Amino acid sequence: MRHAVLVCVLALSAPPSLFAQDAASESSAIASVTQLDTLVVSGVQPGPGMWKVSKGDHVLWVLGTLSPLPKKIEWQAHEVEAAIAQSQEVLASPEVAVSANVGFFGQLALLPSLIGIRKNPDDASLEQVVPPELYARWSVLKGKYIGRSNKVEKWRPIFAALELYEAALEKAGLADSGIVQKKVKAAAKRAHVVTTTPRVELVIDEPKATLKEFKSTPLNDLDCFRKTLDRIDTDLGTMTARANAWATGDLDALRKLPYTDQMTACRAAITEANLARKRGMTDVDTRIEKAWLDAASAALVKNQVTFAMLPIRHLLAADGYLSRLRTQGYAVEEPGALVEDGAETQSGTR
Repeated sequence: MRHAVLVCVLALSAPPSLFAQDAASESSAIASVTQLDTLVVSGVQPGPGMWKVSKGDHVLWVLGTLSPLPKKIEWQAHEVEAAIAQSQEVLASPEVAVSANVGFFGQLALLPSLIGIRKNPDDASLEQVVPPELYARWSVLKGKYIGRSNKVEKWRPIFAALELYEAALEKAGLADSGIVQKKVKAAAKRAHVVTTTPRVELVIDEPKATLKEFKSTPLNDLDCFRKTLDRIDTDLGTMTARANAWATGDLDALRKLPYTDQMTACRAAITEANLARKRGMTDVDTRIEKAWLDAASAALVKNQVTFAMLPIRHLLAADGYLSRLRTQGYAVEEPGALVEDGAETQSGTR
């Protein structure tokens, strides 16, 4: 019952596909991109292809994932499935695991403590804790995507903002889809390939006291609130454009499309709070990166072939995960490059 132990770490346990760098402002041309109800990926358009990381004859194929995607997306994963069938191990995207040192009855005892955890301290309203100009923007977007419900008007800005974000995705026909992860998991199961999930473990030793402290502790979450409103205002159209670029393997378009992600600010609101620092919830992004790089390096040593997944922004960034592997002496090739024998494409399956 990890999520019931501490809802206040939602930003830590959010899918890694949401971890990202802040981005440049959006151009009017990009903002006018037409949204698609369904993005169909055929065998001719098998996603972005795979990055090849190698040393000697040991190879790590890395697929870049993207979220959100259109709800009705259809992805033909023939090349990915073939790569997994050749692998000795699959590395899932890294994750944060939150747990508490309590047994079953201890978990049940925690449930009453969770009541009201999303509310502002002292029962303050959202209007009281948010600057007037932000609250005015919130009111317009709330009316558009949530409607008349006032259940969120007593919530902390971070929780209200994420509720609004989910509602906006729903209305836009988008979802934080796990379609890629599901297909990879199914392919690994069919091929009897072991799956390893690099993770950072966060253990809450005193969950009841932590919950009590969280309820009375103000958070510096206005930046999270503001950036979530910004993303809803400007980014819904480009989310579909990015999904289309991902499906067609258009890496240039993915590099050029702005990527605004409020989760960095939302996560910081939690991890930079005193109650989080006292409990070791610091440097989470750095620890996640290290966990994945350690797992990838170990897999490259022990396996002839390994398949892995990472959010595609980490693959496209000049200072991303792959740049760290380059500095460790690994060769890295982008999708589309030919392998040495000239008979196969970058994915290694054609």
